[in-house]
Amino acid sequence: MIKVIEKHPVITICLLVAVMLLPNLHVMQVTIMEARNFITAREMITNNHWLLTTMNGEARYEKPPLPTWLSAISSLIFGLKVYALRLPTVFMIMIIGVFVYRLSLSILQNTLHSLVNACIVVTAFYTVGITIEAPWDIYAHGFMMVAIYNLFQLFQKESDYWKHTLIAGICLGFSFLSKGPVSLYALFLPFVLAYAFTYKFKKIRPKTFSIFSVLILMLAIGGWWFIYVRLVDPETFTHITQKETSNWGSYNIRPFYYYWSFFTQSGIWTIPAFIGLLYPYLKTRVRNLKAYKFSLYWTIFAVILLSIIPEKKSRYLMPVLIPLAINTGFYIDYLIQHFKTLKDKKETIPVYFNFGLIATIGILFPVLAYFGLKDKLDGFWLQYVIASVVLFSIGTLIFINLKKKAIKSVFYLTVIFFASIFIVALPLYKAMVPAHYYDISSLKSEAKKQGLNVYGLNAVSPEMLWLYGKILPSVNTEDNQLAFPKENSFGLLSNVLTEAEKQSISKIYTMTFVRTYDINMADDTSKKHNSRLVNDYYILTKK
Repeated sequence: MIKVIEKHPVITICLLVAVMLLPNLHVMQVTIMEARNFITAREMITNNHWLLTTMNGEARYEKPPLPTWLSAISSLIFGLKVYALRLPTVFMIMIIGVFVYRLSLSILQNTLHSLVNACIVVTAFYTVGITIEAPWDIYAHGFMMVAIYNLFQLFQKESDYWKHTLIAGICLGFSFLSKGPVSLYALFLPFVLAYAFTYKFKKIRPKTFSIFSVLILMLAIGGWWFIYVRLVDPETFTHITQKETSNWGSYNIRPFYYYWSFFTQSGIWTIPAFIGLLYPYLKTRVRNLKAYKFSLYWTIFAVILLSIIPEKKSRYLMPVLIPLAINTGFYIDYLIQHFKTLKDKKETIPVYFNFGLIATIGILFPVLAYFGLKDKLDGFWLQYVIASVVLFSIGTLIFINLKKKAIKSVFYLTVIFFASIFIVALPLYKAMVPAHYYDISSLKSEAKKQGLNVYGLNAVSPEMLWLYGKILPSVNTEDNQLAFPKENSFGLLSNVLTEAEKQSISKIYTMTFVRTYDINMADDTSKKHNSRLVNDYYILTKK
């Protein structure tokens, strides 16, 4: 089986991602960032807002449109639903995995080592997590990896590099059209610096025109939409741009060292990732020192550059996971080659601890899941049994192979363990839906039957707007006044109203409370319960 996997690495990477993510792609709740993207995609289709993008009918120029176009096209093919809208992000993870493999193979000339790097990057915690927390990012970094691979070929080759010039320019443009200069700064610039420090830019003068062509293509493909919006809707575009720019220096400000625990974002690879960063330890153990220096520089430069920016969020670290995966691969490769002969406990204990911990989680899963869900398992017993058997079995196999010091098998089993969580354990997420959960998706049809138009008050959350299913006009004005519609009777969806607001509205309308919509997955007694995800629905009738 392992020989078949290593004989067809690209197919293996794509199948791993597909089998891991596709079966339960619709299960997780839509996040705020996804909701914004999905609403914009929906309005592209239903309102033909393909160029002047909108969210709830209002201009949405904060993010470039390429990811939303791809989501909308997927929806036109497969239907306007969460599964279809998320589908393109799965392909972007495949692209990242495949091009980490291809870049690694170009550098290392070693299929197994390159496949290890790709498996690490597609099973790193935030590589998958970013697809629902900030879906634009995975597109920007996916296209950037294609560009980086082709730029590496351009830098290395002495002839026949025009194909790489064209692909690099186009994909740099696509990356820019996905999330502006984010990936250029966080992934591309550290790559260029790392390449300069290790491989140098030898014989680069004959390629000056090619590099210039790459830049022209990037600017043309990546910049045309910004120019178009600036010309067609200059006032709104300028206002949004100024607001977004000011956020970088005044929003989510964190200290310089905030990202120093970046390696923990790799999830199950946290300990190997940390050890892979220990240059004094690995410099005499890796098979290709120059390539190891390159991945180490790329990782460190990425962290430093991100640390300079005052605004910091954990998800901004995702691009660091790409060079970090390549860097971690050197340590895994060393273990595969030498672990059976290692005697020093300082080297063996971290390995036993890391993979032993993963195996223990698998073996204890039946107990942990049972006591974690308890009475919520009604209707989910089959999913619970399947997940328990699969994860318990994989945990046992990891222990058996760890005892044999068969690290290659342990590595692949760890990858399978991570994938299995998404395949067999993720369906149990539905068992966690609390009793208070009340979905708003039926409100649109209910209001239509009653002949009512529904309006929003006090910033209805994007998640609610997505579930509602259409544009929800707001009665809030820019100067914080209320401008109610002319209808004698209408529906009003609002975040919690203050007593003063209720009294003010009651002077004109009879307010009939209908129900509370609460889409929190956390219990209302929990600190994770978010009031932003709670809305009251009223029917207002003019007195």
